[in-house]
Amino acid sequence: MNNKCTIKIKRIYDKVDKDDGFRILVDRLWPRGLSKEKAQVDLWLKDIAPSNELRKWFNHDPVRWDEFQNRYKKELDGKKQLIMELKKIVKDRMVVTLLFSASDKEHNNAAALKKIIHI
Repeated sequence: MNNKCTIKIKRIYDKVDKDDGFRILVDRLWPRGLSKEKAQVDLWLKDIAPSNELRKWFNHDPVRWDEFQNRYKKELDGKKQLIMELKKIVKDRMVVTLLFSASDKEHNNAAALKKIIHI
């Protein structure tokens, strides 16, 4: 892993910043009410997002956060190619921002993904 790369997580609805670097949307669904132009997403990795079943089960309940992370990690074990693709992007960049649409900035799939891939 390139130690020079900074990984950020950010709500897709927050203002785009020049310091965001390479912007990757890691949600399965496109954010409501946001045009592709305004979102300024460099890559949409929708298949790396939690399954619909897991997303609905979690329902952004902080009490379920630890279990959500465990279940999400298990789902990602079957998506090694996507994880490798993400790690390669990180290796080749100075800054990568993982974008999510949930309103909870601590308990969301981008935060879990950042931990899971050990960045």
